[in-house]
Amino acid sequence: MGWFCRGQPIFSTRAHVFQIDPATKRNWIPASKHAVTVSFFYDANRNVYRIISVGGTKAIINSTISHNMTFTKTSQKFGQWADSRANTVYGLGFATEQQLHQFSERFKEVKEAARLAREKSQEKMEMNNPGLSIAAPQDLSDELQSPPVMCVNGPEDKLFRSQSADITLSSEKERIKKMLSEGSICEMNLEAELFTLQDSNAKLVAALHEANANVEQWKKQLTAYQDETERLREQVADLEAHGGHGPSDMLKDELTQSLEELEALLKAKDEEIHILQSKKSDFHEMEQEREEAIHRIQELEIRNVDLERRVQGAEQSLANALEDRDRIENEMQRVIEILDIKIFDLNDLRQSLVKLIDK
Repeated sequence: MGWFCRGQPIFSTRAHVFQIDPATKRNWIPASKHAVTVSFFYDANRNVYRIISVGGTKAIINSTISHNMTFTKTSQKFGQWADSRANTVYGLGFATEQQLHQFSERFKEVKEAARLAREKSQEKMEMNNPGLSIAAPQDLSDELQSPPVMCVNGPEDKLFRSQSADITLSSEKERIKKMLSEGSICEMNLEAELFTLQDSNAKLVAALHEANANVEQWKKQLTAYQDETERLREQVADLEAHGGHGPSDMLKDELTQSLEELEALLKAKDEEIHILQSKKSDFHEMEQEREEAIHRIQELEIRNVDLERRVQGAEQSLANALEDRDRIENEMQRVIEILDIKIFDLNDLRQSLVKLIDK
């Protein structure tokens, strides 16, 4: 299973993110202290489009776009959309009206693409499994239809239903629904966590490169300062050796002051280098934590694959149960037809006996 956020975003912009207050369903709660990046991504493996935004170390938006979503402009620089899966309403505040218009147009394009992808996926599934109607987790919530009612000789005859098959199919559907729900929640959490890690890693790498460049630059400056210090010391020593034949005392004082300033600057640069080296060690620790998080995500991917395998097995069991139910219904229909013939023959025999008795 791949991850959509390893690719490049389809579209990105910056906006202030808000979520509706779950208590009042009327007030907006800021989800970010400042404007953050909001991006559209395409998940090729799941064949879905998502809106992702990360603030700090957590994903503040992870919304899967569906064909029935609508982005509404409520003012010149503010828009919103409802996400039924996340059970919330997201709001975006933009810096300009043009940014709002661009986001709205891209939302419409992605929504249409999501609709086409959904129809294509349904057509493909119908071609592969024409006897099944399991396309998505939400479809599993529909109740199974009762098997057809079979009557014999009018409304006074008994009704035959395969009740045991209905109970088995209902339990299978509930089990599949639970598996798909767990897998979907797990996948959304993994996607958000990996997106956060990649964003943090990019910032760490950029900061590390900048720190290394600063260290190299300060090392060169430090070497130049050391050379200048040695040169001034040699000049001071030479002046002291020549005594009165050298420059004036004022020049010696000036050289001594310059030497002290260079030594103070050299000491300050040494302290900055030590600080940068300590920060560099912190970067290594964060890199190790990132590796551990990636390892944990890989384990979760394996678990998700196992869940998908179990769901496929449950779907196969459900298909077998449907076939068994159809076979039982066909056999019952055949038995009923035979009973109809027998009853008809018995009626003929009874009428014949009545005629014989009357004669």
